Formats: sequence, C-alpha cells, structure tokens
Amino acid sequence: MKKIFITVAILLTVTMSAFGQSFEGKIVYKNTYTTKNPKVSSQKWDAMMGTTQEYFIKKGNYKTVANGTLFQWQLYINKENKLYNKMANSEAVLWNDCSSNQDDILKIEVNKKVLKILGYKCDEVILTCKSGVQKYYFSKKNSVDLELFANHKYGNWFDYLSKSKALPLKSIIETAQFTLESIATEVKPMKLDSKVFELPVGIKTAKSPY
Repeated sequence: MKKIFITVAILLTVTMSAFGQSFEGKIVYKNTYTTKNPKVSSQKWDAMMGTTQEYFIKKGNYKTVANGTLFQWQLYINKENKLYNKMANSEAVLWNDCSSNQDDILKIEVNKKVLKILGYKCDEVILTCKSGVQKYYFSKKNSVDLELFANHKYGNWFDYLSKSKALPLKSIIETAQFTLESIATEVKPMKLDSKVFELPVGIKTAKSPY
C-alpha cells in the first residue's frame, strides 16, 4: 500500500506569469479521485491525498503542499535533481532520483484548442504510458524554461514539457488504482523567496525504495 501512496505523490508532480517568460508564482488545483480499488473508496483517496493542492514554482524548483491526511508536501530541488515526498506516516522525507523513470511512454498526441480554463485557451497533450493514460491541458502563456527540466525524466515530466513547454492547468491521470482529475482554480503570478524551496532544517531524508 505504501508503494501506491508514493506513486500517487509522483502523479502530483504532475501538476502563468509574464507572457513569454517562465512562470513564477502559485497555482491552486482542485483534485478529485475516482477509485478503481474496491478496498479504497474515492472519498478515502480524497481524504488521504487531499482535494486542494498548492503548487509553487520558481525557475527550476517547485513545491506542492496538499491538505491530505497522508500526503503532506513534495519538493523538487533542481540542483540535486531529486524529488522529495513527505508523508504523514513517515518521519523521514523520501527522495527519488529524477534522472530515471520506471514508466514507458508508448504514444504522444497533441491536440489544439481543446478547452478553456480560467480564461486560458488550452491545448492538450496525451501520453499513453505503460502505467496508464495521462492527459494534460495547458496554455503557452504559462511557460517554463524547458532546459531547466531536461534531466527530470521521473514521472514523465520532461516528456510532457517537451511538447507543452508550459505548466498544466488541468490533468486527468488514469492508473490501475484510480483516476485523478486535477484542475486549476487559481493562477497567481508572484515573486517567491528561494527559501520556499529548501528542506526544513534538520529533517531526516532517505532514498525511496520505490
């Protein structure tokens, strides 16, 4: 079960500023889980992983904070190329090397002007993967510097960015356990302190076994 929770945290990676520049600021997402596991209800996934997700990004670093009872936060430190996940049932923060990816992408599709979110006209990227289908909806106005994430293969993040060059405003992720739908409810460009993207002083870290 713990492996499932780590997998869910990876998907939240997955997951708006001055036009033509890399976005710096905060995006708030509403998350909804639809279970495929008869032992875990949709409501339990919602409670454990959180229905509200705050995503902060500055240059090549990002952080996610959720209101889940189990999943607490996630931090990507660009200079280390590591993704840290903090779960309530673990004292240590577990990290993954983002230069590797256990998933395989079988097909990539791009569709133009599929829908509108918060006034943004969004294109669609569909990744058909070994793990399931992943759909992302984005606007070019919410751009990121692709080079900063060139080594972020984990969670198919660079594969998605290589097609969009922008942060997603909506995603629909299908796995064997559930379908996760995440949609932006607020996009707030703002200057962020670099300290937001630092690990808490003295916190224990350990390599994730998954």
